[in-house]
Amino acid sequence: MSKQESLLKRAYVAFNARDIDGALALMQPDIDWPNAWEGGRALGKAAVRDYWTRQFTAIDPHVEPVAFEETAPGIVAVRVHQVVRDLSGTILSDGFVVHTYTIRDGLVERMDVSDDRR
Repeated sequence: MSKQESLLKRAYVAFNARDIDGALALMQPDIDWPNAWEGGRALGKAAVRDYWTRQFTAIDPHVEPVAFEETAPGIVAVRVHQVVRDLSGTILSDGFVVHTYTIRDGLVERMDVSDDRR
């Protein structure tokens, strides 16, 4: 397992455990993160913290990585199985998406989400 894959697996574990501090510790201070739930982007750790805090009070997302591919130096595409539930447990969406990460100096610098084209 590459260092990048190990980093990203730790990030998914932290996210799914709602360990915001643990996930943020794996990111650059100037992280550029998609706000896939409300739209736009969250820039910086404080903005990502605020976004996730709002998100976790309204929905219950769970993302499980199923495949990792380094597409260029420092760029890793991760196919994930994403299940989003409302807070009562009803499934709102269940499918696959691709998270593409830019890694700089051993930390996540940027993440993008795209449809899984498989």
